[in-house]
Amino acid sequence: MSTYSVQLPDYSIGEGCYKEIPKVTRYYGKKAIVIGGKTAVSKAKEKLITAVKNTDVQLLDFLWYGGDSTYENGDALAQNPEVAKADMIFAVGGGRALDTCKYLADKIDKPLFCFPTVASNCAAVTAIAVIYNPDSSFREYYYPKPAIHTFIESSVIADSPAELLWAGIGDALSKECEALFASKGSTLDHSALLGVQLSGICTSPLVTYGEQAYADIQEKQVSHALEQVTLDIIISTGLVSILVSHAPEYYYNSSLAHCVYYGSTVTANGHKHRHGEVVALGVLCLMTFEKNDEERERIARFNMRLGLPVCFDDVEISEDEFDAMADKAMTTTEWQFNPKSEHITKENFIQCMIDENAFGRAFKNR
Repeated sequence: MSTYSVQLPDYSIGEGCYKEIPKVTRYYGKKAIVIGGKTAVSKAKEKLITAVKNTDVQLLDFLWYGGDSTYENGDALAQNPEVAKADMIFAVGGGRALDTCKYLADKIDKPLFCFPTVASNCAAVTAIAVIYNPDSSFREYYYPKPAIHTFIESSVIADSPAELLWAGIGDALSKECEALFASKGSTLDHSALLGVQLSGICTSPLVTYGEQAYADIQEKQVSHALEQVTLDIIISTGLVSILVSHAPEYYYNSSLAHCVYYGSTVTANGHKHRHGEVVALGVLCLMTFEKNDEERERIARFNMRLGLPVCFDDVEISEDEFDAMADKAMTTTEWQFNPKSEHITKENFIQCMIDENAFGRAFKNR
């Protein structure tokens, strides 16, 4: 029997949680290089400096990650002399900045600590990085080690753009239904079984706290609701991702809802909309495919309350683009790992989008 390792994330959350940095990082060195997005670093810089003042932790420099999560940007950072001198990497920002640093830390074998500045995805804790080409087109998934620890400073999250939380909620809505769907008919061993079961806690907090969290972040207000939604988006979905992503053996991390998103990238206007926004519509397509009318109704009501899409008109996609969307979807990892028991074809994928579109249009006119 082969051996395997699972590294699950540690994390801190709350106002002032950066004060935990010296204690958490003390076993990994003293010199840190801070790498991230320009805006993200500007939001976190003073809090980081204050947190390590009069401690053994030294912040060598604050570097821009390059603007996109590419191998080229990661390789350029690896050649930076300040990075070479550092004992550890502090990654600051959103998904692409964090994914770049995850690749970098893996490449140069240095411990990574993440400081997400937005609650729009689970990149801060996952063992997967989305890598793009220099022209920003999708390249591939890369599988690095996850961060040693993630510091979620609530005041920094509250100061982030509200639309990113909004899109993050839409993306997180997919985790439970996609993990359950993708694993249908499979015999699940321990890690995958644990991950699929954990996915069952990903939807409820969003529906319970999502509207209040969205209202609070628009007021830049730290709140219990905002922290609960932040934990759902970053930690809960991230834990699931780590446990259910083991390609080429299995991949239950995402499925048809993300196929809709990847399909949207080849349409005239769909690519202008945020990832999580389109994924939220893909969730309704998945529920249509499964004929799960009750859950589709519940999520559609939630989407309407939050301003997330319920039909393809909302993301400026016409039905005559569905064929091209399906062709694109069929090239994805998600399509490759769709459950064989569901007999998914190009034709019934297109039909589920048509049927959902009809449902969504009628829903808006009730």
